[in-house]
Amino acid sequence: MSITLLNAGWIIPMAAGTGTLAQHTLVMDGERIAALLPWDQAAALYPDADRVELREHVLIPGLINAHTHSAMSLLRGVADDVPLMDWLQNHIWPLEKKWVSEDWVYQGSMLSAAEALRGGVTYLNDMYFFPTAMARAAVDSGIRSGVSINVIDFPTGYASGPDDYIAKGLAAYEQFKGEKLLDWTSAPHAPYTVSDETFVKLRKLAEAHDLQMHCHIHETQFEVDESVKQHGMRPLARLHKLGLMNERMIAVHMVHLNEEEIALMAREKVHLVHNPNSNLKLASGIQPLTALEAAGVNTILGTDGAASNNRQDMFGEIRAAALLAKGVTQNATTVSARTALEMATIRAAKAMGRGDELGSLEVGKQADVVAVSLAALECRPVYNPEAQLVYVAGREHVSDVWVAGRQLLKHRELTSIDQGALLARCEDIVAAMKASV
Repeated sequence: MSITLLNAGWIIPMAAGTGTLAQHTLVMDGERIAALLPWDQAAALYPDADRVELREHVLIPGLINAHTHSAMSLLRGVADDVPLMDWLQNHIWPLEKKWVSEDWVYQGSMLSAAEALRGGVTYLNDMYFFPTAMARAAVDSGIRSGVSINVIDFPTGYASGPDDYIAKGLAAYEQFKGEKLLDWTSAPHAPYTVSDETFVKLRKLAEAHDLQMHCHIHETQFEVDESVKQHGMRPLARLHKLGLMNERMIAVHMVHLNEEEIALMAREKVHLVHNPNSNLKLASGIQPLTALEAAGVNTILGTDGAASNNRQDMFGEIRAAALLAKGVTQNATTVSARTALEMATIRAAKAMGRGDELGSLEVGKQADVVAVSLAALECRPVYNPEAQLVYVAGREHVSDVWVAGRQLLKHRELTSIDQGALLARCEDIVAAMKASV
């Protein structure tokens, strides 16, 4: 294996009990982290190693986007300034029915992978149709992906019904099983689009294949009210009754929660994905993050898709999570910079079932590493690198990214994706869509 030394001004390992390491070197041995050492010690121990000088940079673990719909980058901006159900029923679902295909999903997923890598994201927990396309895009770009066995109860251009979605998802899972960059999730879309019978099938699928589950839940007050009318109970109560509320569940949005539901999430160790910018843009509400933190719930972060956010910008989500919590509670001490960074790294790795391999810069873990430059005048001076990443720096300051020791972004240039060719292909797709309207 080749040894590479990343000589950084600061390293924020994000492991429990660790602070910021100044003037340290991260030693990469192939796809893993071999050591974290002061500059002079690393130079003495590895005199013949390759060196990358990042002396005005912070090294952090690769960010984990815990909820997105990668292919929907091709729908960025098609329906802005409308509420969720209008957005879905009158804009998104009709377009998807007409246009979504294997190639469409692949190209959109590649576009999102490129955006993610340029923003310091090394893992996308995805949810969409055509999982083979999602998987191929991850492998071809080199990014990690949680690929979904996505199920909805009505027919689309991808599948005819729940059993067809499951069969196709399982076939994709078998085809790519063992691929190191990929994890898989059992992914019912939402309580308002999935029946009890289908939820139980997907729970059993997750148990049989040891998969995490991934589902939109309690996104709007309308969803909650309709569930009470149709099922006589709120969505969380219904899913708990069906046996889905446990540590496999990655519950997305979770905006409208009462005290009993927050206690349930903590007790059953459910992971909650906060999507602050998407929920604000669609006027869905704000997740009660401070209350969830106080209860000990594992809260993490995602962007949602580019059609509803419209930025797949994890630095923006990290900042929004910290600032919103402070503003809503009028408490400046809640959701510290450290907490916000944990939500996008070590906590998210735990939610994906990958806490032993990802989410922190520790010896033996995968070398998923992001370098953020603090050299620009907008980022100076630096008193606290953790706070600087949350309140000052942005994705435009990400200079270099490694996934499993492979450099995928070098001086802001993608190394695994032909950016020009990708953009040209995506523009052709979008031009055809526009012409048909």
